[in-house]
Amino acid sequence: MTKRVGYAPGVYDLFHIGHLNILRRASERCDHLIAGVVSDEMTLMAKGKTPVVPLSERLEIVSHIDFVDEAVAETVPDKLDVWADHPFDVIFKGDDWRGTAKGDRLERKFAKVGVEVFYLPYTAHTSSTHLRSVLGITAS
Repeated sequence: MTKRVGYAPGVYDLFHIGHLNILRRASERCDHLIAGVVSDEMTLMAKGKTPVVPLSERLEIVSHIDFVDEAVAETVPDKLDVWADHPFDVIFKGDDWRGTAKGDRLERKFAKVGVEVFYLPYTAHTSSTHLRSVLGITAS
């Protein structure tokens, strides 16, 4: 039997219950879970701000989560390049991506290589953006 490999990308900054929920739910839907921890540079490019917690520390935190079999730094902007280096069968995204232009693009790209995009419930009441706001942390 072939192992189903899942990939759960995220910045995982200011690690909180939403992150834990995504990783837990993703691990329930695959045999081997890779957590892609988005680098500071890629986060700045995608979100216009850098994480509060440095990449090395975020990797250390995520790699010690019981649900995670492997944690890798995501240092390229195209998820297909990540897939080429760390092949997976399913990519997990928060359901806030479903039906959006970026979610649709992701689905089209991965359909070409046979990778499923699976949406997991997004924890709306807790986010790193909200935590940054409450703590008074401005974009860096």
